[in-house]
Amino acid sequence: MITPPNADAAVYVISVAAELTGLHPQTLRTYERMGLITPGRTGGGGRRYSHTDIQRLRQIADLTAAGIGIEGVRRILDLENRVAALAARNEELVAELAATRDALRQAVAGRRTAEPVNKLPVLRRPEPPSSMVVWRRTR
Repeated sequence: MITPPNADAAVYVISVAAELTGLHPQTLRTYERMGLITPGRTGGGGRRYSHTDIQRLRQIADLTAAGIGIEGVRRILDLENRVAALAARNEELVAELAATRDALRQAVAGRRTAEPVNKLPVLRRPEPPSSMVVWRRTR
């Protein structure tokens, strides 16, 4: 079985990319000059588009067909990139929070059974011993 190329692998020449997107090759070159798309390059300088590039070109074509100007398209794409970056960061923070909660549960459970060694630098025992304060350093 043949495995498909990576979505970011630059494999399509400009004529194939133009056919797949329904755009003229000169339009693809224009979008590249405007910074909307950055295709890969061969050693000789020929453009090579990835599947991700094709999807982005289709999105640009759909937006312009809906009457949105190129600067509006640029802004939409930038905002979508920011949303994706924020979503990824949010996932990281959720995972970090879950790990911190698990560590806190383990620390509290260990405290009930015996006098545990505090391995968490963010935890300290305040007075009275029935309460706990969690500190998190900010960057």
